[in-house]
Amino acid sequence: MLLLLAVTVGAPSASWAEGVTASNIKPYIDQVERQITEFTLGNGMKFIVMERHQAPIVSFMTYVNIGSAYEKPGKTGAAHFLEHLAFKGTPQIGTSDYQAEKPLLDRLDQLSEQIQLAAKQPDEVARLQQEFDQTQVKAASYVKQNEYGRIVDQAGGVGLNATTSTDATRYFYSFPANKLELWMSLESERFLEPVFREFYEEKSVILEERRMRTDNSPIGKMIEQFLEVALPGNPYGRPVIGSEADIRNLSRQDIQEFYQTYYTPDHIVMAIVGDVDPVKVKQMAQAYFGRFRVRSSAPELQASAPAQTEPQAITLQLPTQPWYLEGYQRPAITHPDNAVYQMISSILSGGRTSRLYQSLVEQKQLVLNMQVANGFPGDRYPGLMLLYALTAPGHTVDEVATALDTELARLKTEPVSATELDRVKTQARAGLLSTLASNEGMSSLLPEYEAKTGSWRNLFQDLQAIEAVTAADVQRVAQDLFQPKNLTVGKLLSQG
Repeated sequence: MLLLLAVTVGAPSASWAEGVTASNIKPYIDQVERQITEFTLGNGMKFIVMERHQAPIVSFMTYVNIGSAYEKPGKTGAAHFLEHLAFKGTPQIGTSDYQAEKPLLDRLDQLSEQIQLAAKQPDEVARLQQEFDQTQVKAASYVKQNEYGRIVDQAGGVGLNATTSTDATRYFYSFPANKLELWMSLESERFLEPVFREFYEEKSVILEERRMRTDNSPIGKMIEQFLEVALPGNPYGRPVIGSEADIRNLSRQDIQEFYQTYYTPDHIVMAIVGDVDPVKVKQMAQAYFGRFRVRSSAPELQASAPAQTEPQAITLQLPTQPWYLEGYQRPAITHPDNAVYQMISSILSGGRTSRLYQSLVEQKQLVLNMQVANGFPGDRYPGLMLLYALTAPGHTVDEVATALDTELARLKTEPVSATELDRVKTQARAGLLSTLASNEGMSSLLPEYEAKTGSWRNLFQDLQAIEAVTAADVQRVAQDLFQPKNLTVGKLLSQG
């Protein structure tokens, strides 16, 4: 759910929003919408610009409308790998002499392939590995470590980072307003002509990241195997970071092909929020990003929920405190009832006043934590509503399952009260207003709504849809959602 998971880190207080209620929010929304303009370059790249002059700061988001769901079988982890390599620079950034560096990078690729082919010849592997190591040292001598980041830091940039999900890859940071053109230059260069240097060093970094987050993490391992059971054969069922075997076998050419196929201008949405002149933004965008050539766009991904007629289940035993998971198949974000799914999620786990927190954490003390992830692991396509709990010492996952079943049955049989429904609507409204006060929040949500729903304006229409949700809607959707035929159960038990 986008609204209630809005990015609000560092959001300044919005005194203009004090006293906003369901009945008077529309004027504020209209005011915000008037601050937003959009344009599309001839190559298909979309720009969304939000003009606000409260402070001389601008937040930027490069939203690539491609995530791990688009990877080919056997090539999992390519989107995340590319995200890492996008910080390594260009022929001009990140190197002291690209003409001398390039043949060394090409030779490393050749040697890597030869080592794989000679796997059963230990002497030959040793010889090739020695040359590989020597070539890698030579290539590294030309690298200017983290030059892209240093340029951003020296110009006053903050928050330089990126994330990869099933649905998208996001690159973002903020600059002083007078560095708009520097951002245009840096961001266009790194996606116009990226150099995927330090590929093999970064592969080791990603493998270590996988070990920490998945292989050595009981709940990380559980989530990965849970998705394979809940969404078999579905792109959402594959790990975003990639399988260990796939990561090891990925080549620099694989990443180059992924970039060429999917990082096309029509898959990129740029958001610029802050102290800017939209006219100048458009002029600069045409000068810098207009250089991107139109490339054939990959066909749209077809990802439907796998047919399920009965509950699925998975049990793991690992050295951990027990966890309990339930995943229910739900439709994509564009479904007409999406706002109702958001309300159900908030009723169940929206803070300390939510039903699951009050019942399972406070009253029965069965769990240490209970959460609902609405639209997991993504929501552009049909996915899951995931409910997950870390059991409290002395209690079992079966106790949690029974208590959870009671709460879900209550949601299906008893209409939610007007007071409770108003509370979660107020939470949604407060979340949006907080985001409106944050450049970073708006630069995140505007392109996400544009990419996933077809228009950034749906960010505000989503709020209106939430205000229109009734108790009957909640009961109707709960009855349809929380059915055994939609269910996958996961039990992560303590080993021994």
